[in-house]
Amino acid sequence: MKLLRNIFNLFYPDICLCCEKQLTDNEQTVCLTCRFDFPITNFTSEKDNLVEKAFYGRIPIQSATALFYFLKKGKVQVLIHQLKYKGQQQVGTFIGNWLGDDLLQSNRFKNVDIIIPVPLHKNKLKTRGYNQVTTFGKALSNKLNIPYAENVLVRTSFTRTQTKKIRVDRWKNVQEIFKNSNPPALDNKHILLIDDIITTGATLEACYFELKKSKNIKISIACMAYTK
Repeated sequence: MKLLRNIFNLFYPDICLCCEKQLTDNEQTVCLTCRFDFPITNFTSEKDNLVEKAFYGRIPIQSATALFYFLKKGKVQVLIHQLKYKGQQQVGTFIGNWLGDDLLQSNRFKNVDIIIPVPLHKNKLKTRGYNQVTTFGKALSNKLNIPYAENVLVRTSFTRTQTKKIRVDRWKNVQEIFKNSNPPALDNKHILLIDDIITTGATLEACYFELKKSKNIKISIACMAYTK
């Protein structure tokens, strides 16, 4: 079996999704050189970090984190681009496992009951074929031994990409586009709301106001990357 794998890798080698160099046998998705190059935030263990401060005066959250800083033309941008647009869903697993280990070591994300992703509209889901945070969420679920609920929060209207919008325009673009499909199911739950990249937080804020239709909920946030 190992011989067959070696022959296959000779013709179809696994490559690093950041630098495109061939991976060694003990490397997966990203080579060690690129992994050590990622800009880590250390937010998981840091109270009042930049993600949490982004929501001050807007919504009450328990804790928030993002694993990486998202820098233009940086390796994190390359990696997440591979996940969102190139079908490389193993990237979500890679990041989810990494962040999951951090969450397990932190005392700031205890007693989370359920993981809920920011949803895609059905039209975008049909076009892309997958939600880019699904494998990320499932990896977190496996690490934390917490249920992953993909269909509780639903996106009810289609919005164009928000990448180049300023904060006010982002907020207008996401108002009333989400639906809590089963409010009683989330009553008294501590929810871990997840997404790929947090910029202004407008999308997560809109999700919060829909989720709060459930009674006595708490919400924490975990994202792959944070844009400075």
